[in-house]
Amino acid sequence: MSKVSTGYNLPKTAEEMSDEELKASLMADYKQTDIRKSKFPTEIIPLPSKGLIYPEGHPLSDGVIEMKYMTAREEDILTSQNLIKQGVVLDKLFESLIITPMNYGDLYIGDKNAIMVAARILGYGKDYTVEIDDPFSPGNKQKVTIDLTQIEHKEVDYSLFEHGRNEFDYELPQSKRVVTFRLMTHVIEKEIQSEIKAMNKTRVRTGIDSELTTRLKHIITSVDGEGGRANINNFVDNELFAVDSRALRAYIKAMSPDLDMTFTFQSDITGEVKEMEIPMDVSFFWPNT
Repeated sequence: MSKVSTGYNLPKTAEEMSDEELKASLMADYKQTDIRKSKFPTEIIPLPSKGLIYPEGHPLSDGVIEMKYMTAREEDILTSQNLIKQGVVLDKLFESLIITPMNYGDLYIGDKNAIMVAARILGYGKDYTVEIDDPFSPGNKQKVTIDLTQIEHKEVDYSLFEHGRNEFDYELPQSKRVVTFRLMTHVIEKEIQSEIKAMNKTRVRTGIDSELTTRLKHIITSVDGEGGRANINNFVDNELFAVDSRALRAYIKAMSPDLDMTFTFQSDITGEVKEMEIPMDVSFFWPNT
């Protein structure tokens, strides 16, 4: 497939960059140049966000990302027991496959899902075979082969997005208060996971899992125009009605760009059909294991 330019311009000049930013930029440029010199085949992957949540000049603001095909080197990553135990094996895989020079932490989670499916296709092909419990014949499993190239972007209202701004307003139905929130990125997700891990001892002692409120505290950026971590934490813990919390989470899920990870299942036994979520088991990146 022919490559297209992402139109990326560095948001900062070299003089404005810190030593770490300059090093990261140079390493990304070196990686891209090295791969292009080898004429390694790549593909341009459209992103569900269309690049709308990334600031102007960001490598992904054009709504596409360039990825290379998987090699034996990436299989080394996939089979690294150390990376698997740390829970970072897929992130290391994606970082190795992405050619577009970028900060991986900026990656929006819906776009990351598109990269995940693209990585599987570029590595092991479009056919994903998995066993599924037949909902029409309890106790029976059916082997199904799903064509991953048929996965489409979820339908969302892109008029809600202002190019370059990852903040959105929502009026809570019960309290009528206006909450401003941001969509989840990789770096925010890592911050949440780190905080949840640190709270594990408290969870063991109290039996209370605070993951839901922790996530809300990280994605909400202001309440009625007032930010501040202490203000947001107090709002989530003491002022956010359960009905409003549920409505907010449903709204975020509905308006978030992502892949439509459903397929049409047809029972071999009854012939009935049903729309189902594509299951992600170990064979997605470790086929025939």
